[in-house]
Amino acid sequence: MEALIVLVLLVQTLIQYPHVVGDGLDEATRLRMEMREKYLNQEMTRLLQELEQSSLEPGVRAWGALLWATLEQWHFWALLGVLGLLLALAFSLRKRSREPHGSAPQENASSNLEAQEDQVNGRANVEENNAAGREERKYGANGDQEQDRDSKLGRFIEESIRWPVLDRGCVITDLIDDLTRAFGHHLSNRFYPVPQQAIGMGSAFEGWSPRKEDVVYHVLVPLSPPPGHTFHLEPNTAAGMPGKDFCVRVEQVHIPEEKLRRNKNSILLYNLCTRSYLDVEKTTLWFRLMARASWSRLPQSKHWRLRVLPSRRSCTLRLTNNRESFCVEVLFGVQQGNSDIYVSSQSREALFTPSTVWPETYGVAEMKFFSHIARQAPPDSCHLRCLQLLARAGGGRAFSNYTLKTIMMHLLNTIPMAQWGRRHCRQRLLESLDYLRCSLQKKRLDCFVIGNQSIPPQIDLPPHFQTLQPPNLFWHLAQDPDAHREARQDFSFLRYRLKQLFTAIDGEASSAPGAPIA
Repeated sequence: MEALIVLVLLVQTLIQYPHVVGDGLDEATRLRMEMREKYLNQEMTRLLQELEQSSLEPGVRAWGALLWATLEQWHFWALLGVLGLLLALAFSLRKRSREPHGSAPQENASSNLEAQEDQVNGRANVEENNAAGREERKYGANGDQEQDRDSKLGRFIEESIRWPVLDRGCVITDLIDDLTRAFGHHLSNRFYPVPQQAIGMGSAFEGWSPRKEDVVYHVLVPLSPPPGHTFHLEPNTAAGMPGKDFCVRVEQVHIPEEKLRRNKNSILLYNLCTRSYLDVEKTTLWFRLMARASWSRLPQSKHWRLRVLPSRRSCTLRLTNNRESFCVEVLFGVQQGNSDIYVSSQSREALFTPSTVWPETYGVAEMKFFSHIARQAPPDSCHLRCLQLLARAGGGRAFSNYTLKTIMMHLLNTIPMAQWGRRHCRQRLLESLDYLRCSLQKKRLDCFVIGNQSIPPQIDLPPHFQTLQPPNLFWHLAQDPDAHREARQDFSFLRYRLKQLFTAIDGEASSAPGAPIA
């Protein structure tokens, strides 16, 4: 009798703790196993009680002796059989746990167990119906999987990429205006350029940023000539490349002789010019000194620490308080007539720019174009998200951020804004890649502002701009075969990274590509 009890306890232990290898069981399956375990415990208890009671009856005693003898002879094979059954049960449970919508296990003959399992199945059905309802609300009643993939891509970009703080833009331009107004204490009765109202431009003011962490805010400060002076823009033809460079010639008109003698050391021609041309580096040094001297007069100085960083052609300011820190690059410019086109102190990319050369910049016109697009774009527009993703994935190699922005502006100017919603994100990215591929094949990418007949009228351009031949931003690829080969390799790299992103989004692994893209 004791051996039989030991055998029963051994079987009970193995049933209670089956060694299931693989994924965890779902909640419904665990409930079924717990109820089956309870039922088997009851059956084991009943069997033991019947065996104990049978010891009082001679006939049953004989049956127990016979059973004991049989178990003594076949206990080894019985244990093997029980273990085989348990392994089969474990395999079945493992297979069932990996099925998304597994059917209920086979019902036991006991009516109580059937009722308990019906209750569990009812809970499982309610959970499945709730999940189905959530999926239907999430993806729409029609279950358009293609639109869901595109919307998922838009959501991933929106949630995983850090965006510049646009509300800070007005604060920054107001700060620079306060700083230049404080110059008046030092500039009174002196012949220095007069700073005008600051204009925010560049990616941070357009609503996107190619950088992952430290966003740089670019601000243009137009300069007007001081009293008794004029500025004349003269084209610089010595650059030997597409795009326009200018020199700012300073002319002095009639100034009283007594005033000249009194302010001889403050004359613009003497201090900030080289051979009668406004010098970028001297102007930058002058502005940097004035910023340091005037900062303490501003109320912002009580809450912010100002650090003026060294720079040859711009005044770079680092502003820090107890909570945050950001960088402002102040560029200087001279306006062409009353248009949105300026010559600026910003240097040409990858080229040495002489100190008396002021390259033409279209940053103000481009910022106004993005503002025009923002007023027409749908609430869930993806154009800035696509641009930022392209810049993070492929910018900084053969393709500058300005190249990718130019492609995006061409597409924005030709594709209706109704087709820039979140669900169109994938298609717009593919079209951007196709535009870049065609431009590489032709070794030509036209400037957006010059020679564009369809530019919005809200942008003020010089009258002759729309009739000019647009400069080729890929002129260097036509001149240098090695640069063209490198650009094609970088295009393949960019396409591969975006393909990785699409694959991850389609596989619902949206967290996987976050690190490499950013």
